[in-house]
Amino acid sequence: MPPADPETIRWFEEEVRPHEPELRGYLRAQFPDYPELDDVVQETYARILQARVQQAPLRAPKAYLFATARNVIYDFFRRRRVVAIDGIAEIELLPVLEDRPGIAESVAHDQELELLAEAIQALPERCRRVVTLRKLHGLSHREIATQLGIAENTVNAQVALGVLRLRDWLRARGVGNSRP
Repeated sequence: MPPADPETIRWFEEEVRPHEPELRGYLRAQFPDYPELDDVVQETYARILQARVQQAPLRAPKAYLFATARNVIYDFFRRRRVVAIDGIAEIELLPVLEDRPGIAESVAHDQELELLAEAIQALPERCRRVVTLRKLHGLSHREIATQLGIAENTVNAQVALGVLRLRDWLRARGVGNSRP
């Protein structure tokens, strides 16, 4: 996805961002046990920006915002669902020579990490700092805002845009469906 054009940024700031406090309240009320609401908001912003760029303009951005956030959380719970597997008790009897990755997998993994490092370096300075503090150091959006002296909303937007740029940078280099 190309960088967001000024019209998309204006649209996002005017039509989407003002609903963030209400969205956070909704998420806290509907999903009180979900610990990472900052990540939900970030992923929601990323999906909305992607939809805005790939599709026609969204006619009801607030409704789309809330539905997208709900779907982000549902996706998380779907990924966490445990599926029973028959014969799990005999797993130790399977003939496994080594339980570490082979050389090819290790080399591929190392190459992907190098590409990710290059992708992070390709981000604009502030975006790179915000993404690094969030994704690599695990700081909350509030902690990042305090440390960098910027608004939490700016942190949210920078993380969302950074994740999209990283994904697109990696896809352009053949690392398909990568999630930084």
